[in-house]
Amino acid sequence: MKKILLVTLLAIGLQFGLQASARAGFAEGASAYNARNYALALKEITPLAKAGDPDAQHLLGLMYYMGRGVTRDYKQAFAWHLKAAGQGKADAQYVVGAMYYTGNAVPQDQKHAVSWFRKAAEQGNPDAQHALGLMYRYSVAGVPQDPVLAYMLYNLAAAGGHRNAVEQRAAIGKKMTPEQVEEAQALSRTWKAGTALPTASKTGGNL
Repeated sequence: MKKILLVTLLAIGLQFGLQASARAGFAEGASAYNARNYALALKEITPLAKAGDPDAQHLLGLMYYMGRGVTRDYKQAFAWHLKAAGQGKADAQYVVGAMYYTGNAVPQDQKHAVSWFRKAAEQGNPDAQHALGLMYRYSVAGVPQDPVLAYMLYNLAAAGGHRNAVEQRAAIGKKMTPEQVEEAQALSRTWKAGTALPTASKTGGNL
């Protein structure tokens, strides 16, 4: 069940609309992708991706993952996402984490998955925050169970527009003490994107 939840997260994360950029070529490519003109998108973004543009690398990785404009190729999808992730692209970091977690095109490695999820979550990526929240709730991939951190991460993901995080937060909140909820809310309020997320809480522990 836990694995299914994260697979669902990946599927959701790949369906977002890409924001246009001021860079020549990428705006056209992103617009073409959103208009489902994948041939034009491929033509516009491939040179940018090869030149090292992380947004183009992420978009090209999505196209290979979904088989849009190209033959579906998970290894190519992972390779392009890894390039973008290495340059700090949070959306790509999330996808790399999800592919490591499920063992899609790469050997399954939960430690790598957690590391990439955390990198993306610390930049404010709601999908990664939700994924980490699941890990803290269910104690998977070597992550200790901590309902306070799970609630905090659901809070952050919900603020970023993640609908499932709202449901997860409500469900776990029913099992927490008022002190735990209060700490989780405080952690959410004080955390800033671009800073490290806490790895332990004061009132957390097993549910």
